[in-house]
Formats: sequence, C-alpha cells, structure tokens
Amino acid sequence: MSPGWPQILLVVVLLVLLFGRGKISEMMGDVAKGIKSFKKGMADDVEEASDKTSRTIEHEAKAATDASKEESKAS
Repeated sequence: MSPGWPQILLVVVLLVLLFGRGKISEMMGDVAKGIKSFKKGMADDVEEASDKTSRTIEHEAKAATDASKEESKAS
C-alpha cells in the first residue's frame, strides 16, 4: 500500500506549515551544497588515484632501468 497523491500533498502542506518556506528552501540549498561537495570530492579522489598509479609505474620503470644498467656494468 503506497501513499497516494492526497497523502503526499497533506505531508507537504504540513511541512510548509511547520517549517515555513524559508527554512525548507534553506535546507534544500544545504542539501544541494552537500551533493556538489560530494561530487567534487569523488572527482578529486579519481584524479589522485590516477596520479598515484602513474607515479608507481614511473617508479617501477626507473627501477627496472637502473637494474638493467647495473647488470650491464657487472657483465
């Protein structure tokens, strides 16, 4: 049994009466800021992860090059 349109409308009217339009719009603005901040944080994490991966690959490549140079000198 899901709520119908009359029940949803009643809840919305009660919320407006309890909190007022200003407080509800302020809360929705805060929710929007939170969502934007979350998306920005997720994008930053993806960039950091790709930077760490490239650094690791560069480091491993340098280590392999150094090891092959040492082998060449030993031969």
